Amino acid sequence: MNQARPEFELGKDLVGLEGLSGATITVILDTAEPFKEISERAIKKVPVLRGKTIVNLFFEPSTRTRISFEFAEKRLGADTVNISSSGSSVVKGETLVDTARNLEAMRIDMVVIRHSSSGAASFLADRIPSNVINAGDGQHEHPTQALLDMLTIRDRLGRIEGLKVCIVGDIVHSRVARSNIFGLQALGAEVAVCGPRSLIPRGIEELGVESFNHIEDAIEWADALNILRLQLERMSTGFIPSLREYNRVFGVTRARLARAPRDTVILHPGPINRGVEIDSAVADGPQSVILPQVTNGVAVRMAVLYLLAGGVPGGAEAAKQEIS
Repeated sequence: MNQARPEFELGKDLVGLEGLSGATITVILDTAEPFKEISERAIKKVPVLRGKTIVNLFFEPSTRTRISFEFAEKRLGADTVNISSSGSSVVKGETLVDTARNLEAMRIDMVVIRHSSSGAASFLADRIPSNVINAGDGQHEHPTQALLDMLTIRDRLGRIEGLKVCIVGDIVHSRVARSNIFGLQALGAEVAVCGPRSLIPRGIEELGVESFNHIEDAIEWADALNILRLQLERMSTGFIPSLREYNRVFGVTRARLARAPRDTVILHPGPINRGVEIDSAVADGPQSVILPQVTNGVAVRMAVLYLLAGGVPGGAEAAKQEIS
């Protein structure tokens, strides 16, 4: 693991949370706070990124992340271009670097990339001068998802430090889990994982997390549960007996949650597979913050874009007063 930076220093790119200091993550979360209000206005736009061109380069399907970035970019006044693998020259054999360099020749400023290969965002960031934001790369990281998860927990519980957060479900295939582990630990939280042994990476305890094999134990331990879907598209056979059996053993149900010693906060990055990893009564219940996560996603991505574009930490409050 990279050594944490002692102070705010986001650098040119955001490719992951590993190695970022708690101070840097806190600045991002604090910067997101003023941007929340912009989304509640009748006119949801400020000219902070006016004149900037941002390319959203998505090589994997996405709904929430892609649309959230688009909203964030447009609400900051940027010009945006959306490219998917099916609509690009990648289908003709063009490499990722050649695609990016051709975009660079058109004088872009930022690239938001989602890719199926772990390390793709870092690979691209090392080869082009534009800012690169990782919107999820393989099983590596998904930093903005973890940031919005942490902001949502902080909104509900008032802090991150000292809390116990358990990530439940398909950990082995999850870039969200990795980013949450790094970010939550940097902010002083205790982190655990829970799921079938086939879906828990070997040696995950080396990251400083606890591992539960029973969902009841995780619910009793945690202040917040971040529930992940089963990524069936990344699985071969043999990871679980059946979806029904998974729900029976690891599903977060209202009955299980009722036995918790506290009002456990429920998060889910989506998409939700109702009746598998989580029941509808829990997903739509009073302890759920799933929809606030979506709302916070726009504000967090606005904060990241603002800071990478050279925005001053602490200056977002003044920036939001500007009229587009």
